[in-house]
Amino acid sequence: MHNILRLIRPHQYIKNLFIFLPLFFVGKITDPHLFTSTFIAFVSFSISASSIYILNDYLDIEEDRQHPKKRNRPLAAGLISKNEAFTLIAILSISGMLIMSTQSLQSLIVLLIYIFLNIGYCFFLKHIAIVDITVISLGFVLRLFIGSFIAGIPLSKWIVIMTFLLALFLALAKRRDDVVHFISTGKKMRKSIDGYNLQFIDGAMMIMASVVIVSYILYTTSPDVDNRLQSEHLYLTSLFVIIGVLRYSQICFVENDGGAPTKIILRDTFMILTILFWILSFVYLIYF
Repeated sequence: MHNILRLIRPHQYIKNLFIFLPLFFVGKITDPHLFTSTFIAFVSFSISASSIYILNDYLDIEEDRQHPKKRNRPLAAGLISKNEAFTLIAILSISGMLIMSTQSLQSLIVLLIYIFLNIGYCFFLKHIAIVDITVISLGFVLRLFIGSFIAGIPLSKWIVIMTFLLALFLALAKRRDDVVHFISTGKKMRKSIDGYNLQFIDGAMMIMASVVIVSYILYTTSPDVDNRLQSEHLYLTSLFVIIGVLRYSQICFVENDGGAPTKIILRDTFMILTILFWILSFVYLIYF
């Protein structure tokens, strides 16, 4: 069971919290009916995403065995057989789709798009530089659309833009970790590495970081947003966004440890407190 849990990566489910953002940003996260429906969609998406993680690990067994950290993954280490992995993929993907079908046809269609897009990613899209990080980023946007359809809340263009840019920033950080590993060991962890180098990634990350911050400031100072959320002080939450982006940049550029965004967010005290204060400040401004 321990190895199965490692294989399905429940710690990655934190990324699926993006499904709750449409509900959160319009001040309706406290609505019990909408929250329950969104939570069910969150569970469905998480289960489906786990099937993709297993498929990706299965296809990357040989590459993972050459990686200092990934070689300990259950499939690469031989702790779980390929047949067991296929069984889990079938159970998780079917269960996820069945659960989502009980909530919304539109959200089910988005989930299917996510699954097929990521199957393509696992087999060949991840080998194409820039396309690989674009697919990862689109996955976060699809999470937003699922939350939007479940709750019946139209998405703000700002939320879509910010989510895509932030996801690109984090995806670039993961590729940077692969490039650093290649420079230090001479081993390529993925074929798309040929399309990246540190100069390109560092420059792209700085661009994404800058645009994310500017987009967030424009969002929080937008008259439409202020009127809809009944608050003129949302711009104050920009402080935590700026600090969070700077801290993550510090982890990547100074500590050379940006390969696992989810684990960083869960273990780095600075990031945890920054995100917590951002949430609390936003909650105070729009809910009280």
